[in-house]
Amino acid sequence: MKMHVYDMQHDTVLGDAKLIWQNGKSRTGLDKDATNVIEAGTATWKLYFEIFGRNSVDNLGMILKHYIHYGNQYDNAFWDGMRMVYGDGDGKIFDSFTADADIIGHELTHGVTQYESNLEYHNQSGALNESVSDVFGIMIKQRLLNQDVKQSDWLIGENVLKGTKYALRSLKAPGTAYVDHPDLGTDPQPATYDHFVSLPDTERGDWGGVHINSGIPNFAFYVTAFNMGGFSWEKAGKIWYAALTDRTLVSENTDFAAFKEATLQKADELFGAGSLESKAVVDGWKEAKV
Repeated sequence: MKMHVYDMQHDTVLGDAKLIWQNGKSRTGLDKDATNVIEAGTATWKLYFEIFGRNSVDNLGMILKHYIHYGNQYDNAFWDGMRMVYGDGDGKIFDSFTADADIIGHELTHGVTQYESNLEYHNQSGALNESVSDVFGIMIKQRLLNQDVKQSDWLIGENVLKGTKYALRSLKAPGTAYVDHPDLGTDPQPATYDHFVSLPDTERGDWGGVHINSGIPNFAFYVTAFNMGGFSWEKAGKIWYAALTDRTLVSENTDFAAFKEATLQKADELFGAGSLESKAVVDGWKEAKV
């Protein structure tokens, strides 16, 4: 694994960032944001390598580059196609975007999707893109904490969104991650396809609801993994990874129904037609009404 950490020092010009850590260097003197990205970045690489046999984001040993302290109270983290970038949050609604391993794993997984199916970021393919990142993000968090499917809270971003009763998303119960938040209101995610939210394919419309409708495939994965039991990455995760990386089944414009069929096929291939694992996948998508 190769990893670099850069300090933006509240600038927004990535080329001006200062390299503050790389493999083999001491972590002494690093702040919490730097140690957070090293820990979660390492956990992400380990999940992909040790469970799925993948060598970094591009499967070719790509250096994981993390840029912390981007801008002034910047409320986001993102994968820009080459690197990870993290804001510190405004301190009122959002804490640092390095505060949750699942957020870091989520954003790095956008890179994995980029190098594999490259799901287009709008409408159902975009919602799948977001969901895949949540699915692998939650597995990274669970593995880091050694939690099985019953021990996990299945929450994404519970530390990034300030307040003890709030998180950004819930795979277990989409629509409940935050309720009556003083600034954000109530989580708008549906858990089932009969409540799919139709929005315009514009930035204002969340590119067709990519962050909202991702709750539907998220819920399908949760039900699948929970019914299988054990650790989510052992079976359900392997099925989702196999589907994501089979470009004959999943491509740029894949929708929910096609991704469902891809996971069903991979479950049969990995565990056998009619197996308990295959039934769990069927039941997961059935519960999500896809």
